[in-house]
Amino acid sequence: MARYGDLNYGWLTKHGFGLGVALFVLGALGSIAGPALFGSLPGWEATLFTDSEVAGIVIAFLSVMVFGIVLPLTE
Repeated sequence: MARYGDLNYGWLTKHGFGLGVALFVLGALGSIAGPALFGSLPGWEATLFTDSEVAGIVIAFLSVMVFGIVLPLTE
């Protein structure tokens, strides 16, 4: 029996990476297009877009490292 249950590492890796890329792209587009379309953004919106860019990079990197490399090696 598998140590971590019945995890589908390929699915988790691909979708985790996709989620990270989507967060990064939405954050980057919001940071670029928001001020261009609506003028100056409030502080919380600028922080939200910046944080989503950072979270997207971290989630994409960690999903590949954890579900694509580390957990399959520990089976």
